[in-house]
Amino acid sequence: MRTPVSWTRSQAGRLSPERRRADLRRLGAEEFDVVVVGGGATGAGAALDAASRGLRTALVEARDLASGTSSRSSKLVHGGLRYLEQLELGLVHEALTERGLLAGSLAPHLVRPVPFLLPLKGIWERAYYGAGVAAYDVLATALRSRSAGAGRDRGGLPWHRHLSRTAALRAFPDLDPRVRGAIRYFDAQVDDARLVVALARTAASLGAAVVTSAQAVGFTREGGRLSGVEVLDVESGTRRTVKARTVVCAAGVWSDDLAGMLPKRPGMAVKASKGVHLVLPGSAIRGSAGIISRTKWSVLFIIPWDRHWLIGTTDTEWDLDLAHPAASASDVAYLLQQASDVLRHRLDVSQVEGVYAGLRPLLRGETEATSKLSREHAVTEPEPGLFFVAGGKLTTYRVMARDAVDAAAARLGPGVPASGTHLLPLLGADGYGVYWEARDRIAKRFDVPVETVEHLLRRYGNLAPQLLRMVAELPQLGRPLAGGDDYLRAEVVYAARYEGALHLDDILTRRLRLSIESFDRGTEAASDAAALAGAVLDWQESRRTLEVETYLHRVDAERRSQQQPDDDAAEAARLAAVDLRRLARFRQIG
Repeated sequence: MRTPVSWTRSQAGRLSPERRRADLRRLGAEEFDVVVVGGGATGAGAALDAASRGLRTALVEARDLASGTSSRSSKLVHGGLRYLEQLELGLVHEALTERGLLAGSLAPHLVRPVPFLLPLKGIWERAYYGAGVAAYDVLATALRSRSAGAGRDRGGLPWHRHLSRTAALRAFPDLDPRVRGAIRYFDAQVDDARLVVALARTAASLGAAVVTSAQAVGFTREGGRLSGVEVLDVESGTRRTVKARTVVCAAGVWSDDLAGMLPKRPGMAVKASKGVHLVLPGSAIRGSAGIISRTKWSVLFIIPWDRHWLIGTTDTEWDLDLAHPAASASDVAYLLQQASDVLRHRLDVSQVEGVYAGLRPLLRGETEATSKLSREHAVTEPEPGLFFVAGGKLTTYRVMARDAVDAAAARLGPGVPASGTHLLPLLGADGYGVYWEARDRIAKRFDVPVETVEHLLRRYGNLAPQLLRMVAELPQLGRPLAGGDDYLRAEVVYAARYEGALHLDDILTRRLRLSIESFDRGTEAASDAAALAGAVLDWQESRRTLEVETYLHRVDAERRSQQQPDDDAAEAARLAAVDLRRLARFRQIG
């Protein structure tokens, strides 16, 4: 199949080592209309929004794309059913709109429907929750009808259904048999880290300079006005002054750190709330849908995730290291207990494949608990041309990005077009349905199993043929990664050659998800992956050895942190691991 437009965009959006060097040169040579600080979903979305308006745009990220909150979520694109109960109708309306856009046209290769069961214990719950879910579906349908009139597909999902006890247990055999029935409804799920990569690559395809391992360490001023950002290239230790007419800080839980560089506070503060998730193999639980249930402290999700289950989440204050939030033994025990309470059998820590902890950036209140803090977002301008955007959630990243760039555009003057990102498919999305229908023919053309094509289409969309061509040229890349049967060796090469991965951890933790999807947490795959990535990134043997040893050390530190009784002890264990992006001597290694 020929896709010249998509091919041209994907080549322009190639985040290769050569592109990073070129973009680094651009940072020191050009004046940008908008410089975005932060490479999570909101930051990458802001870079895309600005670039799509024709603005000269740069994105700088201190670590890796999605290295913070945006790779450690519940992997859901949802309308916020629980916010409906709190009568936050504006937030629900906004989230349902974005869910429809993502599933329907912006990223259908990454966002797909997932059924949920809401277990019921009595008649009053059926009436109460049934009314809420019905309102949820009515609102989503109204939004879909409105968009259909405008000629856009917003990814409609099936309506909810009431299930009897027998039907609920048939759909989810491992559900607690004392259940009185359930309500089945649909939301959507996403590979959050891959969504961010797609956003960044799409921004790059439109001319944005996208540079990871580039830390904003200060703001520059001329004549008393903001003039740019001081950026440290973490990989080399060199500094550059990036000239900017406006700066958008989309740093999530790091917003307060950036605010500390200013002469006065930006008018908002962000509180970090830790959310922990467990990953279990598909064989651990029998069920064909997700489960959502209220607990005393948070909302429990049991979510099917390819050949695995995700169990989350916690909601506790976190005042420790922001880069490496640690899950403790009490976090793991709490989630296993909460999940066991809604199942017919007990779950055991021996069944846990992976654990990850993320930090929600909540707009800080005065005395409220973190679970009550606002999930709304805000944009502030602490000084002319400098904008902070924070709060919100993954589902509404595009709205946050639009609002931030709208504010910057107002400073840039008349003539800046309005946002059009609601009409702009991400790389991989164009014609996804056509590719999916043609997957048998694609498999025959490249002489690979249909399952391989399906796997690649779900991760790369219409860019999947790029990986298949790599396999055709080097058949050994078509083999599964050593110790990672769910992933092809070609995907490691692609991550380094096209997707901006600079370190082994970037690949095994975010481009692939072996660090949470296998019992060994990717350690068996580390050497094979380092050899493949090293050939692209020009790593000498000493560098490959360091990358592998550092990854193994990180996994060991995380395992030990998850055996500690509380947050303080867990953090101490986790911080014992070496971080190559913080390691000064790394700069002297070939």
